[in-house]
Amino acid sequence: MEKAKDFCLKDAFENEVCLKDLVKDNEYVVLYFYPKDNTPGCTTEAIEFTRLLEKFKSLKTVVVGVSADICESHKKFIAKHNLEVILLSDPDKEAIKLYGVWGKKKLYGKEIEGTVRSTFIIDKNFNIIKSWKNVKAKGHAEQVLNFLKSVAHE
Repeated sequence: MEKAKDFCLKDAFENEVCLKDLVKDNEYVVLYFYPKDNTPGCTTEAIEFTRLLEKFKSLKTVVVGVSADICESHKKFIAKHNLEVILLSDPDKEAIKLYGVWGKKKLYGKEIEGTVRSTFIIDKNFNIIKSWKNVKAKGHAEQVLNFLKSVAHE
């Protein structure tokens, strides 16, 4: 089983958040990478994760989104949409590249480099127990929750 790679990034409020601490304090971490704050797909995904957050918490799971946006952008994104998920800022693409989610993708018929929307579920032992690459935003949070329900010990 593939091991998760630790990293530390700043959240929307400039606090340093390290993956190892999130893993230590929860049964599971849902780590999702998304291209950009306030774009249609990314907004849908963040809102859906927020809407299901209590269900994730009941499974002792924390949900964390990562993009290359700066902290201030995350702060505005959270305020605009009443988001409750943790958003981490990775302008140097450190974690984005560490998890192999930076690459070529199609946008409006053109091939560009960017963050490929991807999600990883990490357990207490730092194992990546499930991953999705190049996901469609709508309905994805529910898909992740359903997978967790199938493996979590309530």
